[in-house]
Amino acid sequence: MLVNLRNNLGKPVLLFGFILVAICFGFSEQPTFMLLLTIAQLIFIPAMIKMVVDLPRGGDAIIAVMMIAVTMLHWWTEGWLAIVLALIYVVYTVFIASLGVNRFLQRGFTNIAEISIDIGLMYLFIGGLWFFSFIAKIDTGFPPLITWLTAIHFHYSACLLVISLGLFGRIHQSRLFNAILVVIWCGPFLVALGITFSKILEVFSVGLYIIAIYGLFILALKTKFPAIQGLLLRISYGSLCITILWSIMYALSNLLGHSFVGIPEMLKFHGVINGVFFGAVGVLAWAIAVPKRTHQSVQFPVSQIRGKLREQNDPHPGLVDALHDFVDTTALSPVIPHFYEQTEQYRLKASVKWKAWFKPFALIYQGFSRYIQQLNLPLSSQQIEMTGRIIKIDEQQDGRPAPRAWIRAIDKQTTFVAIYSKHTTDQTTYMNIALPLPFSTMIGVLYLYEENGCLHLTSAHDGDAGIYLAIHRFLFQLPLQEYFVITAKNEILTAVHKMRIFGLPFLQIDYQIEKK
Repeated sequence: MLVNLRNNLGKPVLLFGFILVAICFGFSEQPTFMLLLTIAQLIFIPAMIKMVVDLPRGGDAIIAVMMIAVTMLHWWTEGWLAIVLALIYVVYTVFIASLGVNRFLQRGFTNIAEISIDIGLMYLFIGGLWFFSFIAKIDTGFPPLITWLTAIHFHYSACLLVISLGLFGRIHQSRLFNAILVVIWCGPFLVALGITFSKILEVFSVGLYIIAIYGLFILALKTKFPAIQGLLLRISYGSLCITILWSIMYALSNLLGHSFVGIPEMLKFHGVINGVFFGAVGVLAWAIAVPKRTHQSVQFPVSQIRGKLREQNDPHPGLVDALHDFVDTTALSPVIPHFYEQTEQYRLKASVKWKAWFKPFALIYQGFSRYIQQLNLPLSSQQIEMTGRIIKIDEQQDGRPAPRAWIRAIDKQTTFVAIYSKHTTDQTTYMNIALPLPFSTMIGVLYLYEENGCLHLTSAHDGDAGIYLAIHRFLFQLPLQEYFVITAKNEILTAVHKMRIFGLPFLQIDYQIEKK
């Protein structure tokens, strides 16, 4: 344990932060509430960042410059020098937020624990803007003290807490925890909207936040940690259960016009308890043992084609060479593998059904989709014939084995351009489909299985399955899921293609497929 503490908190840049905090506490004439933010800026947040991010070369130097700038602001609080020092801090927060963005782009909408860490890093930038607004005396529409307290809020309740929850999520996974995460992610903005526009919304958002905090504390009690770490984390999260009560009383004071709790009490109890018991104890807890990342990066071939496809005149008969490469076809009707292997012999009729809530987005997107001739679906649900042709694609140009493009059109307008290939990971062969987009490519990796004589293809499966977006060197998973069910009756196939975004259904395409 002592070795871990020394490794996580004994790094030179953090020791430098401890020294500067001691100087500020010993010699600064600024009020105590300024020191609450200073200790987070110089110790708590840099320590957490060092635990979750591998800083690039020169990262420690950027942190050290930030520490000097924040310390100097305790003595130079006016004029152009103060603004320059605050700008240095903003640049530092941009640097940290960019690390969060980079982490996200390497992974995407997968692994909610790591997403929480990404969001926490990005939240620091918002805290930096509020900090700059206070130092530069920018009129935010609030009194200066409220501006300062908002900066503290985004450093503690947004950045520190959200990163801490990400580390907790590496140990514990459950639907309740996921719901708590979403509430706490949104909490800072909901509270800000309430303070700005509606006192009722403020009370509601703080009430929702309280439920999430108490749920988090209960999960911490039930989760198994190393003995001392578990005790410290429960103290850290438990302190929030106490301090959040001051927040709801303050919100009720604003709503009812009766002062239950004022700013002085918020600073004295809410601020100090958060700084000592949540901030200090929580950072110490994670420094004892930093949970390892649970996310494994995908390693499958990705199409290198971007933008508009350069077509060739070399036809190909089917989407796959042999369907039994993907799935046991013995229980399937022979017409199903024949369709995939001899696709050119079939005609398709499609009925596109957008969910009502998504139609405004589909209407907006339609103008763009017509221009790029990709994912260009009609708004009408009327059944219409979808013509198509399959052509070979150069392997060297695409980068995957035996690629072939299925180009589908409705009324001579290109609807889909999908380049089919395959790859195998851990003895499972996936259908690897690329849809070229401007400067990028959408990748659909589908897992195939047979059930009750029907063929199922889904992106919602373990392993490589998923829908991804490839941009430059980044490959990140999108919050999309697609699911196909293909059924054979006599010589006619029916296929149902359903799509979801963030788990919400937004599109269904019903196909009728028969031989020409």
